[in-house]
Amino acid sequence: MPPSPTDDAIWSVSALNFEIRSLLEQGVGRIWLEGEISNFAAPSSGHWYFSLKDDRAQLRAAMFRNRNSRIGFRPRNGQQVLIRAQVTLYEARGDFQVIVEHMEEAGVGRLMREYEALKKRLSAEGLFDESRKRPVPRSAQRIGIVTSPSGAAIRDALSVIRRRWPLAQVTLYPAPVQGEQAAPEIARALLRANRHAACQVLLLIRGGGSLEDLWCFNDEALARVIADSRIPVVSGVGHEIDFTIADFAADLRAPTPSVAAETVTADQHEVMSRIDQWLSRMQQTQLERLQRLNHRLQQLTRRLAAQHPQRQLEAMRRQLHLATGSLQRAMNHRLRLQQDRMRFLHQGLRHQQPLRLIERQRGVSEHLQRRLLERMRQRIERNRQRLQLMARGLDGLSPLKTLGRGFAAVEKDGELIHSAQSLASGDTVRLRFSDGQRKARIND
Repeated sequence: MPPSPTDDAIWSVSALNFEIRSLLEQGVGRIWLEGEISNFAAPSSGHWYFSLKDDRAQLRAAMFRNRNSRIGFRPRNGQQVLIRAQVTLYEARGDFQVIVEHMEEAGVGRLMREYEALKKRLSAEGLFDESRKRPVPRSAQRIGIVTSPSGAAIRDALSVIRRRWPLAQVTLYPAPVQGEQAAPEIARALLRANRHAACQVLLLIRGGGSLEDLWCFNDEALARVIADSRIPVVSGVGHEIDFTIADFAADLRAPTPSVAAETVTADQHEVMSRIDQWLSRMQQTQLERLQRLNHRLQQLTRRLAAQHPQRQLEAMRRQLHLATGSLQRAMNHRLRLQQDRMRFLHQGLRHQQPLRLIERQRGVSEHLQRRLLERMRQRIERNRQRLQLMARGLDGLSPLKTLGRGFAAVEKDGELIHSAQSLASGDTVRLRFSDGQRKARIND
C-alpha cells in the first residue's frame, strides 16, 4: 500500500507512477480526442506508436495490434484523426500517454456519427419500414431519372436502358448531386416528377465518390420527400459499398446506377426469347390440335360411310320385310284366336237362352218392387204414430194449456215471479193469460 499524499514517508518512483496511473485511469478514463498524427512508427510487433498534437500541445499514443487491425486505413503523419482512448501513464518511463482503442479520420468520423444518428432516428420513426415501400415495376415503359445531366451516371443508365429496352420513354429531371444545394434541388426534382405524374418509376442515381461527395443524399428533408413520393423510387447512389439515407428511404436500393436501370427494365433479348418459346409452344399446341382434329375427322368419315343413306335404306328395307312378315303372322294368329272365341261365345249363348233369363229377372224385379213399397208404407205409418204421441206429450206440457184453465203467469222486469215474497207494494208487473197480456200494480 503506497503512502497517501499526506504521509511524511518518502515515496518510491514506482509507487508514485502507480498512484498517478490509477488517478488518471479512474478519474479521466476513456475519452474522445481529435488531433494530428506525428512521429508515426509501426515496428514489426504490429503495434503503432505516434504522437497526437494540436497547435499548442502533444501527447504520446499507442495502438496495439489487436485494435489497429480493425480500422480500414493506415495512419500517416499530418493526418487529422479522431480517437477513443484510455488515459494512462506508462509507469516504466513515467510517460503520460493514451492507449487508443478506436481510430477514424476526423472529418469522416463526424459525418458518420451524424449519419448513424439520423439513420437511427428516422428508422425509429418508421420511415424505413417495409410496409411503407411501394412495389417497383420490373418492366417500366416510362422511366424518370433524377440526376445531374452531365454526370457519368446518366450516361450509364441510358446505355443500359437502350440496350435492354429501347422502347422505354425516359424523362430527365436534372439536379446537382453534390454540394450544399444538391439536397434541396434533388427534393424539388422529385416533387416536380410527382406533379407531372408521367412516369411509372423514378431513378435517383449518382456515381461513386467519397462520403463527403455523397453527403447530400443523407439529408433528412430529402429522405422524407423520397418516402412521401407517390411514384416508386429506386436509389442507385455510389458503389456497392456505399449506403446513404436515401437508400433506406427509397422503395428499392440498387448498388449502382447501372443496376438501378437494369432493375426497372425488361431485357429485350429475354422477352424475345420468351416470345419465341411462346410461339414454339403455340405451334406445337396447334399441331397437336390439328392431329387430334384429323384423327376425329377420320373417325367421323368412317362413321359417315357406315351411316350412308343407301346402306340405311337397305337396312330399313330388310327390317321392313322382316316386320311385314312378323305382322302378317301376328294378324293371322290374332284372327284365328278371334274366330275360336266367336265359336265359343256362340255355343255359350245358345246354352244360356237370353229370353228366359230376361223373363226370370223381370219377375224378381217386380217382387222386389212390391216388397219395397210395403216396407215404405209400414215405415211411414210408424213415424206418423210416433209423431202423434210426441204432439200429445208437448200439448200436455205447454204453459198455454195451464193458462187456459184460468191461471196467469206473473213477470217483473222480464223475469218470471215464482213467490209473493219477490214482490213489494207499488211494483209493476205483467200478467200473461192464455189469450193476451195486461199490466198491474201491487197494493197491500
